[in-house]
Amino acid sequence: MYVRDAKNREEVWLLDHIEAMGLDDTAFRSRDYVVAIDEESGEKGGFGRIRTHKVDGSSTDGDADRASANGDDVCELTSIGVLEGWRDQGIGAHVIERLVDYASDQGFETVYTLTGSGSYLAQFGFERIDESQLPAPLRGRLEAKRDGVDPDAVPLAIDVDAFRMPERLREAFKQAPTGRDDVSSDEPPEDFGIDPDTATYKYDTGR
Repeated sequence: MYVRDAKNREEVWLLDHIEAMGLDDTAFRSRDYVVAIDEESGEKGGFGRIRTHKVDGSSTDGDADRASANGDDVCELTSIGVLEGWRDQGIGAHVIERLVDYASDQGFETVYTLTGSGSYLAQFGFERIDESQLPAPLRGRLEAKRDGVDPDAVPLAIDVDAFRMPERLREAFKQAPTGRDDVSSDEPPEDFGIDPDTATYKYDTGR
């Protein structure tokens, strides 16, 4: 099992699972995501996203935006999902680790997240913070999440240098998949909502 950047052709797969899991799809772009892949079957087991918010309240995402990070930008971890058959194998943990690494590589010292799953994130070093400590761009995001996909959302943060991976999750990830049948990795373009002749998309992503 390994975690890599999402590919453009995976945007429909991502949108389908984001919708099915009731996750936040605000300002969706496939390049904001990473995906956990089984190297033998090619099956996708989970995904997650990182967003960069500008001090003026705007949000920009993707590799180019990660590269422009500075002390005034804000980094948010969001939309972490693990498919049902892949849970309890360290998939989500390694998706989160990859995204925190991205943030660190681009000069962010702190990663924020707005979620009702604080107990899960605490094992990596995320800590609850007061809403007054949230950077301005994330205050509106918190209200929107509470009004929408996550009524129990609270703000958490972690210093990137404080991230820790529990050994049991690292070992579980090394052993994944466990007890699974072989899965075909053949995925024709139509499976991603793409017409190979006209390159039209099933979903309108605003591009």
